[in-house]
Amino acid sequence: MKVSRKIIEIDEELCDGCGQCVPSCAEGAIEIVDGKAKIIAEKMCDGLGACLGECPSGALRIIEREADEFDEEAVEAFWAEKEAAEEKQDIACGCPSTQIQTFAPIESHPESHISRSDGAKSESALSHWPVQIRLIPPKAPFLKGADLLVLADCVSVAYANLHQDLMKGKVVMMGCPKFDGAQSYIDKFTEIFKTAGINSITTVYMEVPCCSGLPMIVKKGLEASGQTIPMEDIVISTRGKVLDQTKSKYAQH
Repeated sequence: MKVSRKIIEIDEELCDGCGQCVPSCAEGAIEIVDGKAKIIAEKMCDGLGACLGECPSGALRIIEREADEFDEEAVEAFWAEKEAAEEKQDIACGCPSTQIQTFAPIESHPESHISRSDGAKSESALSHWPVQIRLIPPKAPFLKGADLLVLADCVSVAYANLHQDLMKGKVVMMGCPKFDGAQSYIDKFTEIFKTAGINSITTVYMEVPCCSGLPMIVKKGLEASGQTIPMEDIVISTRGKVLDQTKSKYAQH
């Protein structure tokens, strides 16, 4: 039923598709569609505006107009269906992808050296498996006391010295804030930060707008966990250059 009420309006001209508003909407009413933030269903937007402060371009505002009534049951059904679909997709990946493995230091595995054209050897700094955020269980043994490297998927092909500069001594968790569920990421990180005793967090993401939601997701998980952990954010250009490095100690306030 349509009623006159407050609801979020998104200016598509101002929206750059960064996705920072998505994890701020606890109801899941906002998604990135064709590079723009959109309200996927009026009945799922409560109109309170928790997403407004996360928009760097000022594309979101609260207005009052005729809209479907807010439906809390619809929100609960949406999240239940989404979680079930993600769980089913994870299972469909098959056992080999989710089998937990911890690797010995690279020196004991000469077969993993790859010869380059200049005769030098490239070494893998990967210490564990799996690496996808969605596939790593929060209680995986390699997470205990880890220095965590949260990596946007595209960084692995853009930044040439990833293994040498960023991965050594770190536990890698990779994902895409645009294509995967933001709330499922937040929930995963919350549980990890609560239980794993993480030593530090380095978040590395691309300069493109849709990638900037990744550090926001990590910080929301950390906030929900109530922990204080040193953090570093690193921004990589599409040509593989480091554009910015910011260190902070993020805690719940």
